[in-house]
Amino acid sequence: MQPPAESLSSDQVDLHRWRTSHLDALERAIYESLDHLVPWMPWAADPGRQQTADFLTKMQQKWESGEAYGYAITSDAEVIGTCVLMRRIGAGGLEIGYWLHPAWTGRGLATMACTALVAQGFQLPGIDRIEIHHDAANHASGAVARRLGFTEVERVRPPEGPVAPGESGITVIRRMTADQWRTRPTGTAARRAG
Repeated sequence: MQPPAESLSSDQVDLHRWRTSHLDALERAIYESLDHLVPWMPWAADPGRQQTADFLTKMQQKWESGEAYGYAITSDAEVIGTCVLMRRIGAGGLEIGYWLHPAWTGRGLATMACTALVAQGFQLPGIDRIEIHHDAANHASGAVARRLGFTEVERVRPPEGPVAPGESGITVIRRMTADQWRTRPTGTAARRAG
């Protein structure tokens, strides 16, 4: 199984494969982002250095196994968030997850990072679709997916219901196929993200 590139670039952001050496930078980004993360990320309710170290170790293991490919999102060499390509939606598919430090939102940087991630995902053998799953109440995540041209394909109510305080309990599934990605107008997402 061919892994993706360990470093990617898209306009004003660079993505670098997570390493255990990123611990201090990631921990700082998480703590500075807690008010922004807690409504949407269950793990953010009780963050800690060990939990962050465990995340980085798991990202290394998942990269090696081909289960997931996690990246630090950086701008001007500062860690400002994370994005991950995950093999959890079945054969031929990848799911993207992402978050960005609130001081860096509103500039199109999440869209730029996801553009690099989607482009890389479709270069992996056998990938015919990429999905973004987000809670219906998480309008910022939905906006990134829409700017990239992802199409809403389904809304589901997970059996566990809301798992974080900001969630509505309705998961929106948005999809991009390889054919849609290849035939989209280039540069559109970056201009709309502006």
